[in-house]
Amino acid sequence: MGARVARMFRNVNIENRVHREISKEKPRAAPRHTADIPEGERITAPLTESVHQKNDPLLALLKSVYVESKDPVAEAEEVTAVVELLRRPLKYSLPGDLYGLSELTDVPKGKLTIAEALKALSSHQRQPQTWTVEKISEEYCLNLKETQALVQFFMPFQVHIIPPKTDGVKQIKAS
Repeated sequence: MGARVARMFRNVNIENRVHREISKEKPRAAPRHTADIPEGERITAPLTESVHQKNDPLLALLKSVYVESKDPVAEAEEVTAVVELLRRPLKYSLPGDLYGLSELTDVPKGKLTIAEALKALSSHQRQPQTWTVEKISEEYCLNLKETQALVQFFMPFQVHIIPPKTDGVKQIKAS
């Protein structure tokens, strides 16, 4: 109840108060103070000239520097070779263009796509003797410890259809 009363007093004559504030003259900005720097400390022309003059000892040191450049194409080839070593081609992918994403051709080693993870987990679940943890780890270039955790804690979707119990169940019959 108190909030309603406070709101009423706050909103009384609000439009007139707003027009009064808008029509007021804007305050002028305060004048800037002059700098109280003594004449001896101010930057003078001889000091700026000394900054822009050449320094012969530094120039001689700069001339003694020799820069040797390498062809960037060879470095780029080395980098691509290293990147290719760290990636592996896809073992399994879903057909079609899912969710408007471009189709992947390779993935980093130690990583799985969702389709590969589901395929590996379902094959291990169906045939645990042939698709052992070591074989999955080797096939998909994964860490053995992480693969054991993956197989232990994650399972692909399972659909269980439970038939309804018909023994002793009363059913309402249409009349």
